[in-house]
Amino acid sequence: MKCKCGKEFEPIKRNGIIVSKLCISCVIEKSRANKKKEWNKEKKKIKESLKTKSDYLNELQKVFNTFIRIRDKDKPCISCERPLTNKYDAGHYFSVGAYPNLRFNELNVHGQCVHCNRHLHGNISEYSINLPKRIGIANFEKLKQERNTALQLTIEEVKELIVVYKKKNKELNENN
Repeated sequence: MKCKCGKEFEPIKRNGIIVSKLCISCVIEKSRANKKKEWNKEKKKIKESLKTKSDYLNELQKVFNTFIRIRDKDKPCISCERPLTNKYDAGHYFSVGAYPNLRFNELNVHGQCVHCNRHLHGNISEYSINLPKRIGIANFEKLKQERNTALQLTIEEVKELIVVYKKKNKELNENN
């Protein structure tokens, strides 16, 4: 009999029935591959079980920032109003350090050029002029009120938000 690899071999039989249509070296290789797959699955489960809330928040931040970048890709920088190039930030109006409860608020985060966000520290004076225009006065007032509201997310809520924003990213990418 010929194996998939092209080698001639004597098939393994049990009670007169062929139990393997592969040569011994291919059976061993397949077994190694299966063990590696099983180990990778187990390793993934172990890594997941060792994640802290901070790890999940960092993962959510990446997915959320990606969402903002996709959402705002055809809009100008929220601060200087120049067209956003291929590299730009998801800039927060109310900073994450001062207002962690607004970290994942879509009204608070907008596409911002690297220069305004990192070198001009958000260029807040221009951001404050342009933000109400972009989101509307009512939403701007709502955002200002929400900054004083505490937000405590559980790990499960953070995981749910990761799923939500991954789905939003996929939908936005499909529509663009």
